[in-house]
Amino acid sequence: MSLAFAQSDNDLVWNLEKINQQKRAMNFVKLFENKFCVFSSSVRQLYTNYNIFFPEGGVQQMVILPAPYAYHDTFSHLNESAISATGLHVIPGNLIGKKGLYLVISHKDKKTRSIPIPFQEGMRQILKRSNSNDPFLPVLMKGDLREFNDKLPCLHLHRLHIQELENLSQLERQNIRNNISDKLMNLYETSLDFNLI
Repeated sequence: MSLAFAQSDNDLVWNLEKINQQKRAMNFVKLFENKFCVFSSSVRQLYTNYNIFFPEGGVQQMVILPAPYAYHDTFSHLNESAISATGLHVIPGNLIGKKGLYLVISHKDKKTRSIPIPFQEGMRQILKRSNSNDPFLPVLMKGDLREFNDKLPCLHLHRLHIQELENLSQLERQNIRNNISDKLMNLYETSLDFNLI
């Protein structure tokens, strides 16, 4: 798939203009290439195999380019209602004097201070609370690369509710579930190695 294809799917082109520390954010998001699946609501597709590019010149953008010959790594006909925001943000630990990745929960009450917790510990708690009918399946969407407190790059997580994909076959749902779960487990196992310069 070409760059033109990615640009024809507006959800694959993320604007970075509102991010103050763009270089830091670009280095951070590049660490997650193929670590999370990316959902495009405009074409109702989930991309599991892709590359991240930053075109030079003009407006600062990030482009997600699905793997050109891996059609089996793209799932189609997903309804947007099956995706919801979580309020969970992944941040780099070394920017708060720690090692690895951390999770921060954003509260509706802005006065409530968010306390970062290690990624593995946070995921353990989340997975313990989820059940087999509604497992925690994190995905990214356009706009999920953000800045926390206007300085830390972070990734906001959405989640896919697999039981709401009623128009897909059981096999398709299982393949999606396995794909996202495998990526999450891989990230869980390697999260301590993530460092942002």
